[in-house]
Amino acid sequence: MNILINCPSNFNINSKKNEKLGGVESLNYDLAYELSKFSKSITLGTNCKKTIYDKKLKNIPIQELKKNCNNYNFDVILSSNDASIFNFYKNCKKILWLHNKLQLEKAIRKNKIIPIIRNRPNAVFVSKYLENETSKLYFFNKRTVISNFLSPKFIIKKNTHKRNSIFVWSVKREKGLNETIEMWINKINPSYKAAKLYIFGVNKLFNKDKVNFFKSKNIFFFGRVSKLKLKNVYRKSLGMICLGYDETFCLNALEANACGLPILTFAHTALKDFAKNNYNSLIAKNFDELSLKILLLLNYNKIQIQNLSQKSFNHSKKFHLNKIINNWLKIIR
Repeated sequence: MNILINCPSNFNINSKKNEKLGGVESLNYDLAYELSKFSKSITLGTNCKKTIYDKKLKNIPIQELKKNCNNYNFDVILSSNDASIFNFYKNCKKILWLHNKLQLEKAIRKNKIIPIIRNRPNAVFVSKYLENETSKLYFFNKRTVISNFLSPKFIIKKNTHKRNSIFVWSVKREKGLNETIEMWINKINPSYKAAKLYIFGVNKLFNKDKVNFFKSKNIFFFGRVSKLKLKNVYRKSLGMICLGYDETFCLNALEANACGLPILTFAHTALKDFAKNNYNSLIAKNFDELSLKILLLLNYNKIQIQNLSQKSFNHSKKFHLNKIINNWLKIIR
């Protein structure tokens, strides 16, 4: 079976920046290699400059796949967020992998709806929340929910229970960050001078003087870092702050859980289904309650921390790729 996994992003399989790939890119990269265990012909289409081969798959520029479509033959095309590739390959199974909201007005304005209507692909949503948020007017051939999966880079055989008083923000979106920082300065730092807040993925919001002031309150900005760096920080931290304002799945929360890190959240959007209070997360209704949850966690004894950490770690296991792959094989075959 010839399978094309189409991800219209700027990366390739040999890129030195693969350690810093975004969530959608990482998912496509990992799924391509996992599927290569079941099929001898896997092609990854990306916005790369030239075709690259390795022992398991081919990485071909998307423009090449469109320009010279008669030179290629695929039984299945799995495309992330973009149905335009289907216009070039009529006689194949078409699967549109939806990671983000496909708002009807925006789809019409950006000419994304016509390829969907013309090709009527099967739609795969990364969460039930996203499936519910997607209009039924798209007339997909079939609608299926397949949960996102944990990158093999984040799979840890044994959870470590030794934790420092570190809390992590690694969501790239900024909504709620100012309120979180204000809460930390006014309610957490005065009570626990040693507690630290590490902020990843966001480093251009504030000027140098402001950043220096935040440092005096044990708030540190790190910008975008590798998955390895994040994993090392997660494994020694106490909790992740992930409010859930605009999540269609939230890989950050899953990766944190895989490192034994519970989530502090409002459990909005897709986190409503992912977060289980007092199991893999502590759920709050507002920032006042969130500060109380953080203080509660800081006051936990060693046994309480170990129990919550282990439950978070256990929760992540059902999202391992070697389990999720069976759902993909069903829809592909």
